[in-house]
Amino acid sequence: MTITQVSVRDARFPLSGGAGTDSLHTNPVYSYATALLQTDTGATGTGLAFTLGGGNELVCQAIQLLAEPLVGLETEELMAQLGTLQRRLADHPQLRWLGPHKGVVQLALAALNNACWDLWAKAHGVPLWKLLLDLSPEALLATLDLSYVDDALTPAQALELLRQPRSQTHFLTDGYPGYDTSAGWLGYDDTKLAENIKKSLGAGFTALKLKVGSDDFTRDLRRATLVREAIGDAGSLMCDANQKWSLPEAEAACRALAPLKPLWIEEPTHPDDLLAHQRLNTEVVPGRIAAGEHFPNRIVFKNYLQAGALAYVQADAVRLAGVSEFLAVSLLAKKFGKPIVPHVGDMGQLHQHLVLFNAIVLGQEPVFLEHIPHLKPHFVHPAQVENGVYKTPQEPGASCDLR
Repeated sequence: MTITQVSVRDARFPLSGGAGTDSLHTNPVYSYATALLQTDTGATGTGLAFTLGGGNELVCQAIQLLAEPLVGLETEELMAQLGTLQRRLADHPQLRWLGPHKGVVQLALAALNNACWDLWAKAHGVPLWKLLLDLSPEALLATLDLSYVDDALTPAQALELLRQPRSQTHFLTDGYPGYDTSAGWLGYDDTKLAENIKKSLGAGFTALKLKVGSDDFTRDLRRATLVREAIGDAGSLMCDANQKWSLPEAEAACRALAPLKPLWIEEPTHPDDLLAHQRLNTEVVPGRIAAGEHFPNRIVFKNYLQAGALAYVQADAVRLAGVSEFLAVSLLAKKFGKPIVPHVGDMGQLHQHLVLFNAIVLGQEPVFLEHIPHLKPHFVHPAQVENGVYKTPQEPGASCDLR
């Protein structure tokens, strides 16, 4: 397969009834800036970057600006040098000024990199997870850019992690456990929340995430108590503030929520405030801070891991510079002994493949994968979740083709 053209699709899907709302994002339009790698065989590689609507067109424009070096490359040739090419694209001598390695340009890189992986899996006629499992450690390392993190993870160390004995292959037959985010959007009133909890438990979920960060914190506490009472001590409760609180507010909120035993408290304050996260994770609610949804690159993850500023790594391949950077972060997380629990801006489509790689190849501690069903009708091969478990996808590619 040779890439003959790169096109884009600005795909937007309005939500309704409070779906998708949190403390700072009150009117989301779930959207994908979509890169489409067209080939001489008719096969198309599809890559997604996620936004909330406004500005999606800017990411589409950036995809077009960055895509030119891909045209004319044969798939195997492309993937054999993907790590080097990724760094070349990220360090575009003019567009780099708009980042570096963050913002609109980084999202465009995500879409392009994800499209490359989808195309490669389709070229081999296998799901992405199988391609990842079949690659030699050397071939996989060639797809990564480890620049700026080699003080924490050298290429030799990465190879050592990739060569370790494989485990947890039972996930391929048993599926990978999920948790439900869609039950607890901030825009839902208590009645709707109670109905959703009942539906989630009936669908087999034992772990639920609640959006917090209400203007009146007593509402957060009341709703969190409602969830805990419904799921019992055996269930897992996660609370997500979506960056709403200042550090003093986060300290007070985390302490107040602690008796409800949340597995984690997610994005408690601004994602750039490493020292605030470090204090919360080490002193206020030790080992309970989750973050990464808005970390733009592997270097930020490296800093947080080095500082002990998070307990759960929420990398997102449609927010980072694609699958390649997600895998680099996965290797860093393994090196530092922290589990990956991806944020699923792709609604779990792409990440259902990546968690299998993390569990089987890297032997990472399995926790669960976020489930948000709102865009399920828009995918050609939507993720299949039964009894709270992601079933292993079988179709060739990365499960990201849109209808």
